[in-house]
Amino acid sequence: MGETMPHWLTKQAQLSPDMPALEDEAGSSWTFSELEQASKTFAQKLASFGVRPGMHVGILANNEPYVIIAVHALSYLGAAVVLYNTKLAAAELNYQMDDAETAYVLLSTEMKDLTCDHSWRAGRMPLSFREVDEAEAAPLQLREEIDLDDVFTIMYTSGTTGHPKGVIHTYGNHFWSAAGSALNLGLHKNDKWLALLPMFHIGGLSVFFKSAIYGMPVLLMRRFDPQKVQAAIVNRGVTIASVVTVMLKRLLEELGNRLYPDHFRCMLLGGGAVPLSMLEVAKEREIPVYQSYGMTETSSQIVTLSPNDALSKLGSAGKPLFPAQLQIRNPGQDGVGEIAVKGPMVTRGYYKNQLANVSSFDQGWLKTGDLGRLDEEGFLYVADRRKDLIISGGENIYPAEVEGVLARMEGIEETGVCAVPNAVWGQVPAAFVVLADKQLNATEIEHFAAGNLAKYKVPKHIYIVEKLPRNASGKLMRHILSRWAEERNE
Repeated sequence: MGETMPHWLTKQAQLSPDMPALEDEAGSSWTFSELEQASKTFAQKLASFGVRPGMHVGILANNEPYVIIAVHALSYLGAAVVLYNTKLAAAELNYQMDDAETAYVLLSTEMKDLTCDHSWRAGRMPLSFREVDEAEAAPLQLREEIDLDDVFTIMYTSGTTGHPKGVIHTYGNHFWSAAGSALNLGLHKNDKWLALLPMFHIGGLSVFFKSAIYGMPVLLMRRFDPQKVQAAIVNRGVTIASVVTVMLKRLLEELGNRLYPDHFRCMLLGGGAVPLSMLEVAKEREIPVYQSYGMTETSSQIVTLSPNDALSKLGSAGKPLFPAQLQIRNPGQDGVGEIAVKGPMVTRGYYKNQLANVSSFDQGWLKTGDLGRLDEEGFLYVADRRKDLIISGGENIYPAEVEGVLARMEGIEETGVCAVPNAVWGQVPAAFVVLADKQLNATEIEHFAAGNLAKYKVPKHIYIVEKLPRNASGKLMRHILSRWAEERNE
């Protein structure tokens, strides 16, 4: 048995029973005491269906309060929570459920209707939140302590190649992730976090563990809407919002020349590369954007800009959080090498995947597969994913760099860059571009790129498209761009 501590929600309900814990868009709210009671009752109702300690219970739902209640409820039962992306096809979902050995699946009413024809595996019980809520509670003693070494959640990586891997998170991983963030951002008595990201992704889920550990209210939004986000920041006391690049872009467009109120502390930005030009616009609008670097395997952010450096180090993801360590392995002449991280928020491994564990970990260090460099002061600049690196005639081309340049061109909405095989150079870059100005053409874009990039970095193929492929958290799915490019060059 590892180190134990009081259950986070129970402890917070004792310390701050009447403090707000959760609000939703419709105006419903729960204090910490009310959230604790709702979660404990839900746990006892789950027990009446046969959910027991050690079981793996899936959740298939978009953002709604029931998800938070269910996650806490399962922790009171000592069951592990497996979060599933609601956009998965049936075959993908069944693979992940089989891989995680999921016994029960909790669904929103919305997902229950959508999956009514789903071929559920024998022995796996789907339950809607409503079904559980209407059940009788079983008289069961619930857990009052948590063991930091126990598995709390399993989340699947996006799986750009092959099958996705189930990332194991212990209670300790989530606790140290929350602690590291607080030591960087600080805690203010009026803090309220705006939860926009899907809760089946680590960036969305981790906000609610911060809430229970900090005693901080969260405003939950079911889906991203720039106008509603602006209204929440201005009228509902939001001080921090977690966003990805595409969200920040739309929020800047919505904001126009206005400014956010003084109580708004920051946009915590994750989810991949961001054009420097976008950060410069945010700086002009006096929006503190704290870039961060993290992944499912690090239980959310592990490197983040501090408030003191947010404006002076534009483009940097910052320094490792207090409990974390970082290395750049095998750097080239440009200082770019593979990012490796270590710390108590880093997963202990992938579920039932010893091969991936052996290849991904080295003496406690996680080899991320991402490329980056450190400046002379130790600030991290993320270049790209190693697998996305384009090697053209022996020269390294980072897609994010090319995207950042193209994003500065007036008339371009957004762009994604990938490698295309080439008989002479091995690979050359191709750019997929979404236009704001429909009169713009590929020749003009190529001319702009040639004036701002080395010749070998200029995209050799430029494709105008209606939209870019992104996953539920807004990350660009570059592997789909590669497939598109392959289809266009057949």
